[in-house]
Amino acid sequence: MRRGFVYLYAILDWASHQVLAWRLSNTLMTDFCLDAMQEAIAQYGCPEIFNTDQGCQFTSQEFTGLVKGQRIQISMDGKGCWRDTVLVERLWKSLKY
Repeated sequence: MRRGFVYLYAILDWASHQVLAWRLSNTLMTDFCLDAMQEAIAQYGCPEIFNTDQGCQFTSQEFTGLVKGQRIQISMDGKGCWRDTVLVERLWKSLKY
């Protein structure tokens, strides 16, 4: 891609570190996150807790509605608190370098 950004969204299992679902998008719209979340739930069932950062797609009514509708507890890290999302940060580092 010459200009702009491509956003990668991945859902990881904390126990196995396995990528359960992922999507690429050239926007920060919530749709691609919803698709991946629905795929992960369909294939692996509902987790008790879903941890994410405070990105706009994760704080949207559509995303929080899907998660709460499945009776999943939402856990959002503190602003700039990388330790809460260390597994996915490690994945991003592996992909970048």
